[in-house]
Amino acid sequence: MSSAAFSYAPLLPTGPDQTEYRLVTDEGVDVVHGPGGRRFLTVEPAALTALTAEAMHDIAHYLRPAHLAQLRSIIDDPAASPNDRFVALDLLRNANIAAGGVLPMCQDTGTAIVMGKRGRHVLTDGGDAEAISRGVYQAYTKLNLRYSQLAPLTMWDERNTGSNLPAQVEIYAEDPDGHPDAYKFLFMAKGGGSANKSYLYQETKALLNPTRMMQFLEEKLRLIGTSACPPYHLAVVIGGTSAEYALKTAKYASAKYLDALPTSGSMTAHGFRDLELEAEVLELTRNFGIGAQFGGRYFCHDVRVVRLPRHGASCPVAIAVSCSADRQAVAKITPSGVWLERLETDPARYLPDVTDETLDASEVVRVDLNRPMDDIRAELSKYPVKTRLSLTGPLVVARDIAHAKIAERLDAGEAMPQYLRDHAVYYAGPAKTPEGYASGSFGPTTAGRMDAYVEKFQAAGGSMVMLAKGNRSAQVTRSCQQHGGFYLGSIGGPAARLAQDCIRHVEVLEYAELGMEAVWKIEVENFPAFVVVDDKGNDFFAEVTKPVLTVGRR
Repeated sequence: MSSAAFSYAPLLPTGPDQTEYRLVTDEGVDVVHGPGGRRFLTVEPAALTALTAEAMHDIAHYLRPAHLAQLRSIIDDPAASPNDRFVALDLLRNANIAAGGVLPMCQDTGTAIVMGKRGRHVLTDGGDAEAISRGVYQAYTKLNLRYSQLAPLTMWDERNTGSNLPAQVEIYAEDPDGHPDAYKFLFMAKGGGSANKSYLYQETKALLNPTRMMQFLEEKLRLIGTSACPPYHLAVVIGGTSAEYALKTAKYASAKYLDALPTSGSMTAHGFRDLELEAEVLELTRNFGIGAQFGGRYFCHDVRVVRLPRHGASCPVAIAVSCSADRQAVAKITPSGVWLERLETDPARYLPDVTDETLDASEVVRVDLNRPMDDIRAELSKYPVKTRLSLTGPLVVARDIAHAKIAERLDAGEAMPQYLRDHAVYYAGPAKTPEGYASGSFGPTTAGRMDAYVEKFQAAGGSMVMLAKGNRSAQVTRSCQQHGGFYLGSIGGPAARLAQDCIRHVEVLEYAELGMEAVWKIEVENFPAFVVVDDKGNDFFAEVTKPVLTVGRR
């Protein structure tokens, strides 16, 4: 077999940058002249720090205009379900509150991820990752954000770093857009919910036909569920020179970073977008019935499908999502200054002139949580799954570490804490509380992480009504049927709105040393929720997560 002539193309060739930028500063950058008439851009560490701090602030509070327009389009779509429209309106209201710059849009303010491409004529002191990390530190310690990073002290013991460091910083030697004197960045804040919905499948050539591909995607995409807060920006990458490259490409694609890829392939073996398959996969998700968390069409806003070259014996498939907290921004440093993507600071212009009555508010069931637990359960037992609720009264808040500690007490023969017997439990962990507020951003966490505790806790008389986001396992449904329990789904995403409009009082009940992982008691008013699992063995998500494997590519 004769060899082909040498040819080169970048694996991910992107087109012209269409981003609208705003100037952050023109300080800390300069141009010097070098040998051969070359111009060099010098960048001071302080410029990298200032850009990073500004970027992490913006993506915690602002969204891209295109994302907000997609939320508005759900409300305007007559084919959207009432629950789709309710979730979309709540997310728009949340964006409006977060844009005030006090409460972040999500309580899980994420892992800071920064990817940079430094042109060959850009000069720094070499400590770029440290300067960028300092910007992350400044943002997370000065703003009302949450510290989520755990330092491993031993293989088994961890401690919160108290600053949200370390950040994930990757710097590549590459002329961005062909400009040797430019430095370009992608800033992301990736929460645990959406990060945990990144999947890698090692497939074979057998997947590469239209019918099998659509069957595969129907099966796998349903498994994403709702715990990462849809509607999603979904990315599917087929192929890859390695498994890790496929996963990284999926992350970039979910952030719309690869939107300008070519739309067809060539013998130079570069990646490309398959626009036809994107449309078909989007329509596939429209028919799942999952919708924007509680039934409907809007499981996804949009889909990106990227095809990469592959080794003949490997066919990795990577899937990733960006959630309703669609937090990313691009930036650049050029001879003209330090520039950051212009995000939407006035999301109120996307809010429609609708009221709760327009969204079938008459069908909302109001539940008084001040009553005894048996009375609360008797009230919930009257309604089918998918019923929309409005909760008012006390909730106990506990998540992973608190559940583990309470399980240890039960195993030691101690009684279930009375607060878990008397009150519904909300799986959540707050961000920092701003001055003058009862609470920081305080949205729900992923329910599935507590699944292993449910049967033990309910058998001991606790956790009879649970509130969180996302689908649960079959063992939770069985336990609720056996013990007369309920799982209520909270809207994933509107953490700022919940803090401002629904949470009236917060106090620590136990394990104060755990910080946001402590057991809290909160008072809520008109807190939105839906019946997901009832005491009769019904689970809303049980049907919509079952693939039928009958679709084929048209």
